Amino acid sequence: MILPSPGLVAGFLWLLLFQFVGEVTGRWLMLPLPGPVLGMLALFVVLVIRGGVPDHVRATGSALLQHLMLLLVPATAAVMIHLERVGAAWLPLVLGAVGGAAVTMAVTALTLRLLLARDTGRAR
Repeated sequence: MILPSPGLVAGFLWLLLFQFVGEVTGRWLMLPLPGPVLGMLALFVVLVIRGGVPDHVRATGSALLQHLMLLLVPATAAVMIHLERVGAAWLPLVLGAVGGAAVTMAVTALTLRLLLARDTGRAR
């Protein structure tokens, strides 16, 4: 049996703790944001205040990102189950997917251009 390292467990507990904090905060203040989003914002603030990411949180984040595709399996199964609905609304789905990808690429390109210009300015 393969056991996770204590660092991975500690990092995972950090992530769960901040998700819990986000859920409680969102419900308590009746905010229109999902709890996990509020939790990740709180985690970001704590990490900025600490001045960096602890090794155990970094290791856990890397491990989770390596298996990110597993999160898409339920969505893919749902699409297959509701194929008739998808077929009936194919145009908005395609336009949303293509439009979202185009906006993502444009924002990424603009961000890259700004960062490269800033980096080039520093090199001089």
